[in-house]
Amino acid sequence: MSTYVLVPGFWLGAWAWEKVVPPLREAGHDVHPVTLTGLGDRSHLAGAGVDLETHIQDVVNAVVFADLHDVILVGHSGAGAAVTGAADRIPERVARLVYLDAGPTADGLTFMDLNEPDWRAFIEARVAEQGGGTAYPLPSWQEQEQAGASLEGLGEAELDWFASRATPQPYGTMTQPLTLKGEVDKLPKTLIACSLPMEQVQAMITAGHPLFAALAGPEWSFETVPTGHWPMFSKPVETAAALAALAG
Repeated sequence: MSTYVLVPGFWLGAWAWEKVVPPLREAGHDVHPVTLTGLGDRSHLAGAGVDLETHIQDVVNAVVFADLHDVILVGHSGAGAAVTGAADRIPERVARLVYLDAGPTADGLTFMDLNEPDWRAFIEARVAEQGGGTAYPLPSWQEQEQAGASLEGLGEAELDWFASRATPQPYGTMTQPLTLKGEVDKLPKTLIACSLPMEQVQAMITAGHPLFAALAGPEWSFETVPTGHWPMFSKPVETAAALAALAG
């Protein structure tokens, strides 16, 4: 048996893992899906004070207060920064970091730093006009695709389900720099690539692409679940199987 802590990406809560958790538990694993502050069933806690540090502490507390050890800590998409920060705080409790169609944010960088100027301007305008300056509402599906997020595998039913339960992302989580002590560097890490073919990922690593260069280290392994950017919706059984393969 292994212990999993599952952290969803932007706009999502623990509900996003509803179809991934059962097969993992049926296989005998201990599974803890997390809702970060200001999202999902904790959306009533949203506000200007919610930032990346808040979400890092959410993950740390989920592990510490449940007294979890040898954790396989999984971050999807925009949760990559939160799980990286959390693992840096409690490395002794983490057996492996898993980035599900995500990547590690480097020390000192923000989510906004990782975006092209045009998309950064789009986000800033959307936050100001529709998010009250403190939240980033879910963009339209067309806007998501324009930003490079693949909707492969998501039919109308999945998209409607996603949109009906999505909550605005606290903007402070996107603008506060990640601060690391370096404790996370040597932890075993796995990238589960979904929307990018592994050949493309490897080519970017070899080329030293700023978002992929860190994945060249010996602590990294790689798996694939070929689908769109939200594999927990489009291929939940396969996503669970990929995670279960990391057990032990």
